[in-house]
Amino acid sequence: MDALETLLSRYPVLVPCRDSLAAAIAAMIACYEADGTVFTCGNGGSAADADHIVGELLKGFTHPRPLPPADKQRLCELDPEDGPLLADRLQCGLRAFSLMSQIGITTAVGNDLGDALAPAQQLYGLGRPGDVLIALSTSGNARNVALAVQVAHLRKMTIIGLTGAGGGRLARLADIAIRAPAQQTYQIQELHLPIYHALCIAVENHFFPPAP
Repeated sequence: MDALETLLSRYPVLVPCRDSLAAAIAAMIACYEADGTVFTCGNGGSAADADHIVGELLKGFTHPRPLPPADKQRLCELDPEDGPLLADRLQCGLRAFSLMSQIGITTAVGNDLGDALAPAQQLYGLGRPGDVLIALSTSGNARNVALAVQVAHLRKMTIIGLTGAGGGRLARLADIAIRAPAQQTYQIQELHLPIYHALCIAVENHFFPPAP
């Protein structure tokens, strides 16, 4: 059973989100096939989720992702002492970046330009056509998230919005809106976690198929 079907079997309440979930998986795969980057943003618990997503993408999530043999060999040639450790322990990563964890630029933008502009400013400097922004907002109305989404559109990125049943502004602005069918913030967040876990598993399995 693939990651999406596993998610829906465990959380039947998400069955109405099937099409948007499938579209999000396809968008992330297309991004990585084009050597792109997945960016994430959110506030509070959703900021923690933004960092969490990056953690699942940058290293092995459900199974190891060994380095290619050529990289292992080169690491050992570069440093016979520590190269074998790197070759054995490092894993392949999928390029991902949280716009919420950069304290220096976040505080600089907040001081000089305004707090709500911090994710947007980073995305203006880093985003490229074909990249993906996963924007999380339980209400769908977070100001800084909406501003980042506008910059993502400017940069010709694909926006995946994770929000609640109401959708808010984020659902209207996103290319792909995944509306967790709940109203209370904590209930929405409880559904966001298995949603983004499934997205990460599906993408990982595509690029790094698990051993049979």
